[in-house]
Amino acid sequence: MNKIRIDKWLWAVRIYKTRSSARQACSKGKIKINGKSLKPSYSISVKMIIDVKKRYINHKFKVIDLIDKRVGAKLVQNYLIDLTPEEEIIKNKVNFTLPTYTTKNLKGRPTKKHRREMEKIKSKFENI
Repeated sequence: MNKIRIDKWLWAVRIYKTRSSARQACSKGKIKINGKSLKPSYSISVKMIIDVKKRYINHKFKVIDLIDKRVGAKLVQNYLIDLTPEEEIIKNKVNFTLPTYTTKNLKGRPTKKHRREMEKIKSKFENI
C-alpha cells in the first residue's frame, strides 16, 4: 500500500472519531499539507506532514506508515509522529483552567448587567 485517502487515514489513527467527521474537516479546509487545503479523496504517502486544525489548536503530524483499518490507541504511535508545537498544547491546558461565567436565569442574549459581569471576570485573566 503506497497511498491512502487522507480522510480514511485520519480516522484510522484516531485523529477523528468518525470517517464522516474526517471528511467534513477536509471539506471545510481544516486539513492542510504545505498550506494547501485538501479534498477528502487526496492520497497521502509516507513522510508527509499534515496540519490539522481541531477547535482552536493547530496540530501537526508526520505520517510514518499508512493504515486503512482503525487501530487501538496504543498502536497509533506506530503510524504517526505528533509534531504539534508546545504553544498549541499549552492553549488546550489554559482553556480548561479558565473560569467561565454562567447563571441560572440567563436566557437568550445577556443583559447589559450580565455582560459587564462577564467582562470583569475575563479582564482578571487576560493579564496572566
